[in-house]
Amino acid sequence: MIKRTLGRSGLEVSAIGYGAMGLTDVYGEATDRQEAIRVVRAAVEHGITLFDTAEAYGPFTNEEVLGEALAPYRTQVVIGTKFGFGINPDGSRYGLDSRPEHILQVADAALKRLGTEVIDLFYQHRVDPNVPIEDVAGTVRDLIGLGKVKHFGLSEASAQTIRRAHAVQQVTAIQSEYSLWTRDPEQDGVLATCEELGIGFVAFSPLGAGFLTGKIDSTTSFDSTDFRNISPRFTPEARAANSPLVALLNRTAESKGATASQIALAWLLAQKPWIVPIPGTRKLARLEENIGATSVDLTADDLRNINEAASKIDVQGARLPEAVLKLTGG
Repeated sequence: MIKRTLGRSGLEVSAIGYGAMGLTDVYGEATDRQEAIRVVRAAVEHGITLFDTAEAYGPFTNEEVLGEALAPYRTQVVIGTKFGFGINPDGSRYGLDSRPEHILQVADAALKRLGTEVIDLFYQHRVDPNVPIEDVAGTVRDLIGLGKVKHFGLSEASAQTIRRAHAVQQVTAIQSEYSLWTRDPEQDGVLATCEELGIGFVAFSPLGAGFLTGKIDSTTSFDSTDFRNISPRFTPEARAANSPLVALLNRTAESKGATASQIALAWLLAQKPWIVPIPGTRKLARLEENIGATSVDLTADDLRNINEAASKIDVQGARLPEAVLKLTGG
């Protein structure tokens, strides 16, 4: 597996990471625990070294599954997890909570669930408007000083917030949604800020929650608990309207002897050398397909053609439900 370094932090990871959220959350019923462990361990065997989870996934159970799966490989992998939601012991939620005392509690709990002595990359999951980001960064700086955390990250943060946090504690990575159908980081200054400050970028949902794989169309039905049932971008009408983007990926894939998924991931990898997508999957075949994206060579002409064609496609539907977008600032 090709390696990449997240900005100027020195943190080296595989060019393709693994997002574990879907093992226990949002895409229907949770995967059988042993099957989840099998897939995660297969990812390690295939060269993936960056694994992403959060206390909010499950909640709590995702960290436990990932910790068990990665225990035999702990020194070979980088584990990223997140704090920032208010979650009671019974799993019920009370909004956002990045109070320093809460961050410290979450760190200790995450260490236990992951079965590790240190969290490699600790992200604020969502910016808490009630807690100055300087206090958040300072608390993570303290955790780094205590040896409980190695690197600090932010998820779905604005360029201004990133700058303020970075002034207190070096930010190693920004994690936000980024793909051919969600290009906000290009337009809101986040990617430019990362480049200026030497911060890596971890792209979640790089396959558009499955849409960019070409396996979903306007007739596809989802499990009753699948979040895509309430996503504006996944209404049958939006899926039909957004199908030209998949057609574009399929045309490029055919010319390259690849798949739509591989082109979508290869496009992301070609944007900057410090961008690392973290697609998630429950299937070994899809895992291998995703990793194959690192072998797809998109030339300057390919990238120009993709960008020109994509610029003519007006993606329909908000990327997330309005209530969720309110937590991300858009």
